[in-house]
Amino acid sequence: MEPIVNKVAQSGLITFNLENYFDPAKTAVFDLKDCLFMGLILREKDFREFIKSHDWSQYQGMNVAITCSADAIIPTWAYMLVASKLEGIAGFFLFGNEENLQQALYQNALSTINIEDYRDKKVIIKGCSNKPVPTYAYIEISRLLLPVVSSLMYGEPCSTVPVYKKKSLK
Repeated sequence: MEPIVNKVAQSGLITFNLENYFDPAKTAVFDLKDCLFMGLILREKDFREFIKSHDWSQYQGMNVAITCSADAIIPTWAYMLVASKLEGIAGFFLFGNEENLQQALYQNALSTINIEDYRDKKVIIKGCSNKPVPTYAYIEISRLLLPVVSSLMYGEPCSTVPVYKKKSLK
């Protein structure tokens, strides 16, 4: 009887799992619509009172998206006041929605990768995950790896979809 050989392990393929770059911190959306008078107007005096009395500790260590989902004109300083209260409390915050927040978190995480580790390698971007991985992350890792890898695939080592293969210089 012949021994079982793991051909995937011998193939030199590197599996890149975007799930490993998922930020596990809780997220929150701070929506200024709740601070609007009649759902339309931000009144400075009322807003400043809200800013003073709001329990900012609830955002401790969280990733926060600051937005206004109402169709209202919000002065830039209002967003800046919220940011000033989140500084030193929230783990990370930005202007935008939940999707923008996830994109920024992946952007930050993927920017730490040493791309040279993948030079001339065959890389598989793992397709299945148990954590939410936005399409943005797949595009971003492709953008980062395409200039250096010899091939890029999507899926699982046993079943991949070819995405890119470097042309040989013969």
